[in-house]
Amino acid sequence: MDLSTMRTLVRRDLKDEDNSSYRWQDDEIDRAVQKAVAELSRYAPREMKTSLATTAGSREINIAALTDRVSVDRVEFPVGRTPRQFQRFIACADTIFLTGEVDGDGTDCCVYWGKVHTLDGSTSTVPVFLEDVLAMGAAAYAVLAQAQYRTDVAGIGGDRADTDYQGWGNAMLKEFKAQLRRFGRARQLKVGKLFEGDNVE
Repeated sequence: MDLSTMRTLVRRDLKDEDNSSYRWQDDEIDRAVQKAVAELSRYAPREMKTSLATTAGSREINIAALTDRVSVDRVEFPVGRTPRQFQRFIACADTIFLTGEVDGDGTDCCVYWGKVHTLDGSTSTVPVFLEDVLAMGAAAYAVLAQAQYRTDVAGIGGDRADTDYQGWGNAMLKEFKAQLRRFGRARQLKVGKLFEGDNVE
């Protein structure tokens, strides 16, 4: 999957596949896709696991290196024990504050966190099982943008054109967000257990 392939899926949902008379230009579709990617990432972010250094005698851990961060889910410290030891913490801006009784000792901890998905001209981190959901969300945002345009430009498509597009877009957006909430609940259950992220940095 890449952006071009996703664009094709979105056009299919929009019934906008005649390249001689597209209703949506590529840049409009691409903008809608990126909005949908951002929204999807809030509920089902890319799962990451990163090793970060602790500071001896300190309970603060700098997480500025975790770019495009959506959430911080778990902090394992000390690392490698059986059973694994996950610390209670508070995350604020670019710092984690450990709230238990363990101080840093200069060794690494493991931070499990969620990251915004990538979908560009060559790569995608969106799971296959979420691609159709993402396409539906992008289609919804594209239709709603068109509804706004038709409201601003009087007379295009008849008196009800903006209302019809608004209803169509809102219906798709409602279903998109319902699907995201379902995946979000599943993720919350997963985060509540020990897990390994798909990626290690």
